[in-house]
This record gives sequence, C-alpha cells and structure tokens, in this order.
Amino acid sequence: MDRDEVRAALGEVSVSSFQAALDGSFRESYDDMGLTALYVPGMLLAGVAVHAETGPQVSLAGVELMDRVPSEVSAALHRVARGQGVRVGVNRDGDPEIAAWGLSMGAVQAWETSAEGYPARTDRAITQALVVAPELADDPYATDLVTLWRDIREEPVNTGGWPVTADQDRARWEWTPLEVVGPLRFGMTVDEVIAALGDEEPADRRGSFPHYAFRRYGQWNLEEERFDGAGLTAHYRLRDGGPRLAAVTVHGRTGPQVVHDGMKLIGQKVTALDAALIERAERGDMSLAIGCSGDLGIHGCNMYIRSARAGDGMVSEARFCDADWEDHG
Repeated sequence: MDRDEVRAALGEVSVSSFQAALDGSFRESYDDMGLTALYVPGMLLAGVAVHAETGPQVSLAGVELMDRVPSEVSAALHRVARGQGVRVGVNRDGDPEIAAWGLSMGAVQAWETSAEGYPARTDRAITQALVVAPELADDPYATDLVTLWRDIREEPVNTGGWPVTADQDRARWEWTPLEVVGPLRFGMTVDEVIAALGDEEPADRRGSFPHYAFRRYGQWNLEEERFDGAGLTAHYRLRDGGPRLAAVTVHGRTGPQVVHDGMKLIGQKVTALDAALIERAERGDMSLAIGCSGDLGIHGCNMYIRSARAGDGMVSEARFCDADWEDHG
C-alpha cells in the first residue's frame, strides 16, 4: 500500500508526528489509532509499529499480541512456531522475533488512571508489536527505516534474561543533591569518572555531531558512557573545553543502592516509590518535580525516579543531576 491507501484504510486519521530520512523513507505516527507507519522510498508501506495500550488488538495464529504479559505472549508464540516449524529468535530488547512472520515483539511500562483521575505508572510491563515487510524481517531494528521510529542500535543488547541484583548484594552509595553520588562528583572529566569507578572501562559510549544533517562532519561530542560493572550510565555536558559529568543514571537491575529520607531508590517497586514521594509532598516535607517521561522527582534536587524493565515487571532506577541539567526523559 502507498500512503494514500493507508490513510484511506484507516479512515479519518490525523498525523501526530512525521520524520523523514535522506533516502526518502519516512515514518508517520497516528496517535489516535495507536500506530506508527513506516514507509520506504516511493511512499510504500514496509512496517507498522502497534503501540501497547492505545493500538488495535492484533492476533497471529490465535495468539493475542497486544497489551499482555510479555512472558505469556512469548510462550504462546514459541508454541505456535514449534507447531509450524518456524524459528523464533530474540531481538535486541530480549523479546521474540520471528523473521518468517515479520514480527518483532516488545514491551513498555503499563500506565493506569489513578483514583484522583491522573495518569500513574504501574509495576507491570505490557506487550507491543512491530510488524514488517520481508525485506526488513531478518533484523528490523538494524534497518535505517525502523530507527526512524525507535533507534536502539547503541543500546545494550538483551539476550532474553532479566537478572536483578539482590539488595543485599548491591554497593551502598551516598548522594548529596546537585553535587555527588557515590564516588562521582559532578564536573568530573571523563578520565576522573573512570578512575573513580576503579578504572572500569565503559561498555559503550554514545555521542553526537552538532547537527543531524551533518552527522559525519565536525566535532563528535561525548554524551554518555555506560558502565556495566558499576551498574550506571554517566552523562556529560560540554564545559571548560571538554565533556564534564553532569548526571548519573543508576541502573535499576544492577546498580548500587542509594537511600534518601528512608527510601531505597534503586531496584524497588516504582509504584511504592511514587506513593512515598507523593505522601511526603502532601505532608509538606518536599515538593515534587515531574520529568518529561512522567518520572517523579524531588524539586530542587534534580533527581528523578525512573523505571527499568525486569521481564514482566518494572523496577526503579534513578537519575541524579547537577543544578543545570534538564531532564529529557
């Protein structure tokens, strides 16, 4: 189908976002339908991302794919695939990917409406799906077209396991708001961060060029380094002629434990931490801040409780920032 045929098939649909690549491929998101359409040059449909909670229900060989417990969908897909002699692989998120069917599963955090009527995070992960044409099916997330929707090429690869370090096995770190988290002080150079972490080399580095259109030209700027041994990501901002530490994300599944005001911030139920923060705010002990992704934090401290997937559930992680950091989700 071309774009006009897709729009006609969907009926009255509005484009909520659009992004094009230099080769003429592009994506269109239809938020009122819970879909993102991916088009190759010539405006031909080559993939559809179906959003977890707002997209239509999709089934394959009797298996309902959407808005379900990930492990249940995975087990059902494996059962059907065995019966048909089809190979089931694992995508970069650790979810089933079946090239013969052009299907790649995924999962996101589930939200619900609170008793007060506002959106609230849950501790559950729910399924979503990406379906693609045969030419993209072998490794969808490695293709330039799919990265227009979600670029995970530089994210850590999950092989399908979700280990969560027991609390008693985590290091204990202190946090001084806007200044220090564990051995890391905001303003450190890259070499100082590595030294503070016991000379651990980063598992991955990410950065960018000054402008997307000129991404292969100019000075590449380091933006973050991931340290799997320490269980954290260091975020940098250019200052004083080079990258300086400006924020630290402590990973929920593997990072050190940080305690604030009696609250364990890492590896906990997200709903319990959100409730504790709201309770303290209602008592007047603190004011809440809300990040771009709906993460709750402590106003004036530039700290946000984030969430990380752990199989069928979610656990808490936290981003600690200096005074000038702006949370971008």
